[in-house]
Amino acid sequence: MFGLIRGWQRRHWSERSKAERVELQSLLTWYVTTWVFFGSWMVLPLAGAVRHDVGALALGALLLLVGALQCVWANLLTLPALDHYLGRRPLPGRRLVVPTVLLGLAVTLVLLLRATGSAAPYACRLMLGGALLAYGLMYALVTPRRAFVVRGAELGGVCMAVSAVTGGDAADVLLIGLLAVFGVLFSLLAARCGAWTLSVLWEAERAREVEARLAVAEERLRFGRDLHDVLGRNLAVVALKSELAVQLARRGRPEAVEQMVEVQRIAQESQREVRDVVRGYREADLGAELAGAQGVLTAAGISCRVSGTAEALPGEVQSALGWVVREATTNVLRHGDARRCTVGLQVREGRAVLTVENDGAGLASGEGGGSGLAGLRERLAAVDGTLRAGPLDGGAFRLVADVPLARAGVVA
Repeated sequence: MFGLIRGWQRRHWSERSKAERVELQSLLTWYVTTWVFFGSWMVLPLAGAVRHDVGALALGALLLLVGALQCVWANLLTLPALDHYLGRRPLPGRRLVVPTVLLGLAVTLVLLLRATGSAAPYACRLMLGGALLAYGLMYALVTPRRAFVVRGAELGGVCMAVSAVTGGDAADVLLIGLLAVFGVLFSLLAARCGAWTLSVLWEAERAREVEARLAVAEERLRFGRDLHDVLGRNLAVVALKSELAVQLARRGRPEAVEQMVEVQRIAQESQREVRDVVRGYREADLGAELAGAQGVLTAAGISCRVSGTAEALPGEVQSALGWVVREATTNVLRHGDARRCTVGLQVREGRAVLTVENDGAGLASGEGGGSGLAGLRERLAAVDGTLRAGPLDGGAFRLVADVPLARAGVVA
């Protein structure tokens, strides 16, 4: 609980991914639920239904103390239990010893209150349910479903037997059994369903990260293929002609010089081709980036709308704005929590204006200490462009790149 609060202080809500937000909300719900059942099923029944004598009040006070300790331990172990369920780190069995002992004490005290007539039967049943739920919400995350149901049935059966032995009527025994069934089912539904939803969200989060890494790997492969296509053939020709020149030189043939001149020409041509490949890799094509952004974001489940055309823009402007689109798309995929994204390109009053807006602010903006926006500003500065970025009302974020066309000799 305290670690969660410290984490909350370190990171703002808007800086968390969708899975992190849902996990935090689920943890807070489990924490509060434990204390709600403690207050409504244990504190209130004890306050209104316990007999006013020393022995009964002592048993009641001890039960309240044990119940409160149950809630504290349940809160402390909820996050480790969730980590265990999600496979992030195992929860050692020894950490369940104290909660199990507290559960045993709480059940024993409730049965003592029932056996001695120190509290009304209905209050004892509610207090028993409160003790079971405080333990069950956490225990359901670390135990297989079948084992959890079997152990819950065994504990319910023991409570029913003790109630019958201590003078409880058939209705009282049956109600205790129904309460045990409710505790088992509620714990399974409240804990397991929430944890399963979190596991699905984290899988989607990891899939999005893998998709981003695959996009980078694909670009690297493309670059490698281009280099291979450029250099492979030319280097093979250089090797053959060099070998031919060596053989001709050994024979004193003047053609060796011509072969070496040809080798020099091919080497220089290879240098130019490599520079063209690297230049094409470093210069982003705006039209391709716009189409790629729409395709990637749509595949990631983000509604993306692109407007405008880049055909009339000069090459250096397209390259600078293409990098803006590429960086903004990458940030939305990796860090954002967006559901919608719009990309608009307009040419007005001698300026090309690119606007990227999404409804997932925070790290999707590229702020927060990263070098993404700083690098974009440097690229835009090379064409006398500017970059503005900041949050909007309603949790949205807008990035605007503005590049003058007069520098490139274009009149809009």
